[in-house]
Amino acid sequence: MAGMASAVRLHGRRIECDRLDRIAAAVQTGRSAALVLRGEAGIGKTALLEHVRDSASGCRIASAAGVESEMELAFGGLHQLCAPFLDRLLQLPEPQRVALETAFGLRAGTPPDRFLVGLAVLSLLAEVAEKEPLICLVDDAQWLDQVSAQTLAFVARRLLVEPIGLVLAVREPDLETELSGLPQLEVGRLNDGDARALLDSATPGRLDERVRDRIVAEAQGNPLALLELPCGLAAAELAGGFGRPDARPLVSPVEYAFLRQIKLLPAATRLLLLLAAAEPVGDVALVTRAAELLGIDGSAAAPAEAAELITFGTRVRFRHPLVRAAAYRVAEQEDRQHVHRALADATDAQADPDRRAWHLANAGAGPDEAVAAGLEGSAGRAQARSGVAAAAAFLERAAELTPDPARRGARALAAARAKHQAGGYDAALQLLDAAELSLLDERDLARSGLLRGQILFASRGAATALPLLAGAAHRLQPLDAGPAREAYRDALHAALTAGRLPGGTRLRDIAKAALATPPGPAPERYNQLLTGLAMTSTDGYAAGVPLIRQALHAFRTQGISREDGLGWLPLACLVAADLWEFDTWTALSTSLVELARETGALSVLPSALLLLASNRVQAGDIAGADALAAEAAAIGQATGSRVISHYAALAIEPWRGRETSTRQAVGAVTRGTLAQGEGGVLAAARWAGAVLGNGLGRHEEAYAAAEQGYENSHEMGLSIRHMTELVEAAVRSERPARAAEMARRIDERAQAVGTDWALGASAAVRAQVSSGPAAEALHREAVERLGRTDVRLAYGRARLVYGEWLRRENRRGDAREQLGIAYEILGEIGADAFAERARRELQGSGETIRRRPAEAGTLTAQEAQVARLAGEGLTNPEIGAQLFISPHTVEWHLRKVFAKLGISSRKQIRPSLLDGMAATA
Repeated sequence: MAGMASAVRLHGRRIECDRLDRIAAAVQTGRSAALVLRGEAGIGKTALLEHVRDSASGCRIASAAGVESEMELAFGGLHQLCAPFLDRLLQLPEPQRVALETAFGLRAGTPPDRFLVGLAVLSLLAEVAEKEPLICLVDDAQWLDQVSAQTLAFVARRLLVEPIGLVLAVREPDLETELSGLPQLEVGRLNDGDARALLDSATPGRLDERVRDRIVAEAQGNPLALLELPCGLAAAELAGGFGRPDARPLVSPVEYAFLRQIKLLPAATRLLLLLAAAEPVGDVALVTRAAELLGIDGSAAAPAEAAELITFGTRVRFRHPLVRAAAYRVAEQEDRQHVHRALADATDAQADPDRRAWHLANAGAGPDEAVAAGLEGSAGRAQARSGVAAAAAFLERAAELTPDPARRGARALAAARAKHQAGGYDAALQLLDAAELSLLDERDLARSGLLRGQILFASRGAATALPLLAGAAHRLQPLDAGPAREAYRDALHAALTAGRLPGGTRLRDIAKAALATPPGPAPERYNQLLTGLAMTSTDGYAAGVPLIRQALHAFRTQGISREDGLGWLPLACLVAADLWEFDTWTALSTSLVELARETGALSVLPSALLLLASNRVQAGDIAGADALAAEAAAIGQATGSRVISHYAALAIEPWRGRETSTRQAVGAVTRGTLAQGEGGVLAAARWAGAVLGNGLGRHEEAYAAAEQGYENSHEMGLSIRHMTELVEAAVRSERPARAAEMARRIDERAQAVGTDWALGASAAVRAQVSSGPAAEALHREAVERLGRTDVRLAYGRARLVYGEWLRRENRRGDAREQLGIAYEILGEIGADAFAERARRELQGSGETIRRRPAEAGTLTAQEAQVARLAGEGLTNPEIGAQLFISPHTVEWHLRKVFAKLGISSRKQIRPSLLDGMAATA
């Protein structure tokens, strides 16, 4: 019977079945595969998953299904899929096991790193697949909680050589961001011929042709509609078409058919279906206890099971999610409340307080402070487990049930903050609108304005957010000095990011207002950072440097809370880079990334990764920067903020001299609305063009780009980096006056800072505008000072320009020494355009030197990372844990590395073998 039912449902699905059969075959032969089935409700995705289940002989099947009412409960879908394998948790490395146990609520602990959870799931599935090929089937993926969807996408993208298949069915148009980039198969509607054949095969008795044509027309090729629309029709209607041909459903045709079926059931059966629909996890014991409380007899299930609407076995299973939706929709509001009350009473308050609180919330007929307070407690527990989205849902419902308008507004504000932190910007704005309709006092209204500006800063750009942030700061100033200074902090940050464009809010005006605000109760380092930064705009760069440096030192040496860290560290990292405080920049950006991961703050993590990636580029670790950029891009895809990957490319690609990819990134961040009013965006794009031009020796192009970028940047921010590129481009394009002016400005700032990076950078640019012994002394100073830092990119470049100067002075021997060192450093870093400049200069000085290995023999970025870690003695599981791939994938990469390097074991991997082997694509 099961086979016949499958055959009936799969009319017209030969192409889809062939694709799925290939996936099963691949898994059976030890290869991995992933596929997303997309289509409208009732189109046959569930039937195709059942086809995989029936045809994948020799494979173990794991199943999960999204539940609409569970969408806000973090890790729920993931737990459903992994539950049969939790006895294997002890096989995982301890950090992964602890992360997964914490995520699933099996142990108490700090919020787990979501990427570590993803790696743990990958390792767990790989462990299961060691014994038997594994196929994971996930139905209704559009109703998975967000973190489960993101984790499964993470796993799918990293499947490579494991015998694991992952097939997810998703209703259009949902999960466009979480599952983007995975192989897709669109499940379309049946043609009329296949639709008629399916309908005939599934309908007993005589079917009038006119009725058939009407059903086929109404179903519009939807298989489930074809199967369900005739249900509930009288025999006379089927045989003669005595229904109303102009009757249109109030909802979708499929759900309307279910509604009609359910309405024909006895009252007790309908109540039991409602009870099962309201209990989303299919817990038979819980449903049974609640049914007893409602006085529902055990025989009530029989009519629904006979109609094949539901099955009561080891768990409660509806035939289709729309049956669940219809069973709930058809019920009266009073019945829904009774059912939720029974479920709450049947739920163990100690074992599952959050689900009990949710049922209580749906059981009430109106505001209830006790229930609202319970939801607020659930929000706190969800937050502790990185369930930011769940916390927002609890708080949102708590606000709805709060009798006191003032408290209701405060809870809506808290929900908006949680939504913002999780990257749910539109929902956060809607919650703010609701909060502002409550009885908020002036202080909370001002805080609401601040949060609105913060949301717009993260989602729509600095220029859009800047007026709101500045207005919130002004409004908070007489009410609460602490939040006011936080508002000025964000306004200054936004102003620096927005850059200098006409018609916008002026940085100087914001800075003056910030200085007029009394210090708040926050730690002194916050006041020092804000005051120092404001003084750089009002009194000049040098005036603010001492206070900023004190603040940065305190940030490095003193602890910081999670909330404060997410608010203050982004600005501190930015300022540390601008003050040539390299070690501080490294430490703070690393801390920010770790903090954002720990708290699940997806609104902060991509930009934090970008800050750290830029730092790693300057350190000469372009491969490490690539890994960070890839992680940022993955998170950007998951949150819908894909542009972050293009910003990362701006920081990396120009140094490699890749014209096409650099210009693609420039175009991506400047086209359309993204660049409207965003001088900072334009400044970053022009800086990338300047680096590219100088690296390729096209100094006229570099000069034009650097000048345009400098015009759009503030004194802090990218202006220093623009000036550095301007000096070199101006010197090489014969604009000595402009070069000298920029070198003087750089030196003024470097003297105020006094670090080796600052003074070395100053010496390097002043050497280019000097001549004779003075020039040589400055070149030597630049090399010496930068050599004492970890800023290897600037050090290699200083050696390059020194060598080029020596060659122009006809000191070929000395030039070859400097150029040779520059070539090795820049080539090892991966700054290929500048390394090529050094190679050409070496050839001009009489040195014979070969180009670095061609790309055909190079290692990919992932292979190079695996090789370096293996050479350092890390095991395959340890490498996998760092790179978020499975041990099987590590082994696969190593086999390719051995072939390219001509070696046979990891013991033979040496740093010298890897030099120049990192791929440039």
